[in-house]
Amino acid sequence: MRVWLAPLVLIASLCLLAAWLPTMTPFFSWVEPGSDNLIYKRDSFLTLLQSHIWLVLVSAAIGTLVAVSAGIFVTRTSGREFLPLVSQIASIGQTVPPVAVLALAVPLMGFGEKPTLFALVLYGLLPILRNTLAGLNGINPAVLESAKGMGMSSVQVLLKVELPLAGRVILAGIRTSVTINIATAAIGSTIGARTLGDPVIAGLVNGNTAYVLQGAILIGLLALATDSLFEAVERTWARAFSA
Repeated sequence: MRVWLAPLVLIASLCLLAAWLPTMTPFFSWVEPGSDNLIYKRDSFLTLLQSHIWLVLVSAAIGTLVAVSAGIFVTRTSGREFLPLVSQIASIGQTVPPVAVLALAVPLMGFGEKPTLFALVLYGLLPILRNTLAGLNGINPAVLESAKGMGMSSVQVLLKVELPLAGRVILAGIRTSVTINIATAAIGSTIGARTLGDPVIAGLVNGNTAYVLQGAILIGLLALATDSLFEAVERTWARAFSA
């Protein structure tokens, strides 16, 4: 139970901070002395936090499904020849800046959440795919042969042996992808998506450092809470399958 204490504390702190930020004007007075416009009020921080988390969760779910499925496919005998192609496609998301992806997606998808989701999915594919390949290829062949010798079908070997053994490595890839996309999602505010990047963008445009600080604090705390949560999940997974 101790392993879950840190992420729960961080999540609670994040929610409380998002709720209390509108009342913390004195705290930000030192950032913008003499200014009467210290707290971002266009949207509530809780609303922005909820929208930000939703974007990251949906993109992570889609990216995980695509990357893990592709990783499973190219590690099968029938799909190994497609490994270079799949790796190159996944690498596109990391080589092309998210801003460029957004700029290319807006004419096709319009402004708002859709192009932001597209950019986040594309940007988050590579870490998950790499870890899926590393996890599946790192399994001892003798273990797989033993499973087949017990009469398991290929599907049973995949679901009952390969994925459980590779699960912690795959989770590490998802952890990296999600943590990166928490920061990347903030860029979606430049094309109309509602995220915690709203106060950051507004602060940069208006020269208001207090706005920038409010958005940055919440994004950083969300990334820390998410990373801590994944660490707890990885430890629990390791204990479950090492017992």
